[in-house]
Amino acid sequence: MDDGAAAAALTQAAKDKLKQTVMKIEKLEEEKKEVGGQIKDVYQEAKSMGYDTKALRAVIRLRKLDRQEREEAEAILDTYLLALGEI
Repeated sequence: MDDGAAAAALTQAAKDKLKQTVMKIEKLEEEKKEVGGQIKDVYQEAKSMGYDTKALRAVIRLRKLDRQEREEAEAILDTYLLALGEI
């Protein structure tokens, strides 16, 4: 079945649901873009107050992990750095 036949085979209800789904995703993508802009603004504000934004990003990333995951990641990082003679 080609694409035209597949589209024709969809019921009107299925087409409506597909359209709603696409519109919902597009709306969420736009909201994500707006939130991303707001986050960027907060990092710029933090930078203007003298905070190191790379360190802030690392803190945010680490806070997403639970203690055990964070400790495991730090242990692996230490192992790699030690193997490379960095520590």
